[in-house]
Amino acid sequence: MNDLSASPATAALAPAEPSSWRDWLSVYSVALGAFAFVTTEYLPVGVLPQIANSLSITDGVAGLMVTVPGMVAAVSAPAIMLGAGRMDRRHLLLLLTLLLVASNVVSALAPSLPVMLLGRGLLGVALGGFWAVAIAAAGRLVSESKAAKATALIFAGITLATVFGVPFGTFVSTLFSWRISFAVTAGLALLALTAQWLTLPSLPSRGGLQVRALLAFLSRSNARRSMLLLGTVVAAHFTAYTYIAPFLGHDAGFSPGAITAILLGFGLVGMLANFAMAGSITTHLRASLGAVVLLMVIAQLVLPGLQGWGVTLAVLVWGVAYGAIPLGVSSWMQLTSPHLPEASSAMLVTTFQVAIASGSLFGGLMVDHAGVSSALWLGAGIGVLGLAVMLSFGLGKAPIAEALQR
Repeated sequence: MNDLSASPATAALAPAEPSSWRDWLSVYSVALGAFAFVTTEYLPVGVLPQIANSLSITDGVAGLMVTVPGMVAAVSAPAIMLGAGRMDRRHLLLLLTLLLVASNVVSALAPSLPVMLLGRGLLGVALGGFWAVAIAAAGRLVSESKAAKATALIFAGITLATVFGVPFGTFVSTLFSWRISFAVTAGLALLALTAQWLTLPSLPSRGGLQVRALLAFLSRSNARRSMLLLGTVVAAHFTAYTYIAPFLGHDAGFSPGAITAILLGFGLVGMLANFAMAGSITTHLRASLGAVVLLMVIAQLVLPGLQGWGVTLAVLVWGVAYGAIPLGVSSWMQLTSPHLPEASSAMLVTTFQVAIASGSLFGGLMVDHAGVSSALWLGAGIGVLGLAVMLSFGLGKAPIAEALQR
């Protein structure tokens, strides 16, 4: 998830003294944790057909591996923010990363779908909690002047995982098996846990999300409408993308090696688009977000009718579109309620995870009943709904923050 943002209070919590090399090692340990979390979350997408075949289930049912952690994370994100209380954030991060290790081990050894979903459920608990505390903690690990750089490093871990997580799983699975993919990711998570245990200082709680802030956020109609915008756009992506490997293999006829290369290309162009469009997202949010959502919808609509290089090109166009979408929707959410940043952040995580879960669930139902292409068409339809929600905010040139608060 390269769509989260640090709380404005982060800088105020940073230590005043200059940052030491040990401080930066602690930041890198959290960034490594972010990389491991996102890699684990997206790993099944690249190996979904192999897991489905091994566990004797359909591709659509296998999509529950994406649905379950999303559903659990949607609940655990605000729950952990509300319930962590005075717990030292160092201990909380270590516990959540340990759960990540356990999740990968259970998934690697799973003899059946229920055991696999248990492992993925553990991921959901850890994932929601991690995003609830990690970004804000990063700013406390270094001096105030370096807080933004520390947070950017966490985003780098997320971005790299978004680029390499899915093709990594596909590549390792091609060489060995999907179980080895989870085992290697468990090792990555264990490395992150060790690094955090060695480098993270004590991070005493200094306040947190309050129930009244969440209720105040949810009471605003523009906030609820913005959550709907975020949810529809992200669900449009995951309704189809969760089943991209079956489409590329079964429908388009690509080999496992070609699928790995295409998915790597998807991630790489997405990463470039994320950086390239940062300026336009900031200055022309409505137009930029609308353009990339429309681009995604077009790519999903035309993919079933293409073959060969046409499929590859359409997938890369989709990658460009989605590369800019998380930044766009998260910027929109931040501007919805600038005076309630903690509540906005919590609901951002929750809505994003609900969208992942619901998109992969309904996409899976379509795959099993009407074929993989139907999931692409459903994703495009949900994307059109997202565009309609965006149009409900108007087409004026006023900044989103002003338009939303009228």
